[in-house]
Amino acid sequence: MYQSKRFAYTYDDQGKTAADLLQEIMEDAQLPELDEIVIGAWGDNCWDEGEEGVQIIIDGIVANKEKFSHVTSLFFGDMGYEDCEVSWIIQGNYSKLWEAMPQLERLVIKGSNELVLGEITHQNLQQLEIICGGLPESVIASIQKAKLPALQKLVLYIGVEDYGFDGDISTIRDFLAESDFPQLTYLGVTDSEIQDEITEVVLDCKYLSQITTLDLSFGTMTDKGGEMLLKKLPEYPNIKKVELIHHFMSDEMVKQLQNLSDIQVNVADQQEADDYGGEIYYYAMLTE
Repeated sequence: MYQSKRFAYTYDDQGKTAADLLQEIMEDAQLPELDEIVIGAWGDNCWDEGEEGVQIIIDGIVANKEKFSHVTSLFFGDMGYEDCEVSWIIQGNYSKLWEAMPQLERLVIKGSNELVLGEITHQNLQQLEIICGGLPESVIASIQKAKLPALQKLVLYIGVEDYGFDGDISTIRDFLAESDFPQLTYLGVTDSEIQDEITEVVLDCKYLSQITTLDLSFGTMTDKGGEMLLKKLPEYPNIKKVELIHHFMSDEMVKQLQNLSDIQVNVADQQEADDYGGEIYYYAMLTE
């Protein structure tokens, strides 16, 4: 039976730090049976600038890798806004984790502040998800060069410039062209303020002929992006599901997408653009 456990502090745990949480994980009686460890707020140094963030826990897992050799799934930063805004989360350097945990199959990281992935080489990782309000170009470059022959699911929250995304549409185009994930079946390029532009480059990428799920959710997709999907998706019978949650498409476009044959299209959470003095504004779902 799959065993998962979440470790986290709340605001009532004043004075607690990542070092304390690491100690609690190491001493937990259930640790030898756990397949998955989910790490939420790790205390007072969760968001303070100049603090080590989650690095103490990452380093502790690496240093005690034999104690975690059975763990196949890790989630660092499982926090809602009531714990910590995503842009405040102080992340860490995962460069040494890849070698220390060769059995790892799933890695989810929330927050991109001070996030470093390093040189990624891993034979068994099947799922990688980065959840943030702005994905730095340096992190995208690490994933672009990654050697992940078993990767099946990739989800990247691109976010916005104000919260960390320092690339442009060419960054996404190059990433899709130069990365190499032969087993990929789920591609998510989400949560962008340029979601229509991203849709265009994704629909022209090599992965479209191998994936079964396309995820373009949480961004600012309008009818422009919807029209591209209507035109292109019928050319790829391998795609069975399209995620478009949180969008700015019209009722008519939503109806047309839902009527695509043999494809399940999720168009939940329809948004309305804001009008300020004649200026129209569209917002991605997760930014701050």
